[in-house]
Amino acid sequence: MRFIFLDIDGVMVPAKSWSSPEILNDGFAAFTSKSVNVLNSIITDDDIVMLTTSHKANYTIVEWKNIFNKRGLRIKNIQRLPENSNYLTRKDEITNWFNLNEWPQQFVILDDDKSLNDLSLNIKNNLVQTSKEVGLTNIHLQEIKSILENPKEYA
Repeated sequence: MRFIFLDIDGVMVPAKSWSSPEILNDGFAAFTSKSVNVLNSIITDDDIVMLTTSHKANYTIVEWKNIFNKRGLRIKNIQRLPENSNYLTRKDEITNWFNLNEWPQQFVILDDDKSLNDLSLNIKNNLVQTSKEVGLTNIHLQEIKSILENPKEYA
């Protein structure tokens, strides 16, 4: 089972300080077609999409499935990191998850958060970092596939 740790802002929705994203009638921002195409090309029904976004606790899993579905992504298995009530950095949130859970053999982290550069090497080796202004594009696709197709052994 593969895990896709997924941020939204800066990955699925470019974060441009000079413009606001398009908001769909469900109240959530539209995803770029490029980001949708990349995710659709890698995600299988067996994958678990682990939401790391700051929006993760704002919606139920059913609502998240509807948000993704409306944007052209059929994701069967969605989970999320615990609510960030202690205002941890994304790095600390992800590190805590790995400290408390059995490590998946195959995982990739899709995020623009610069704090992730300080992850332990065992985790950081599976990070694909996007530019927040552009988000996820085909440029990232080969790196994502390489990470998922070549699982590493973890001590």
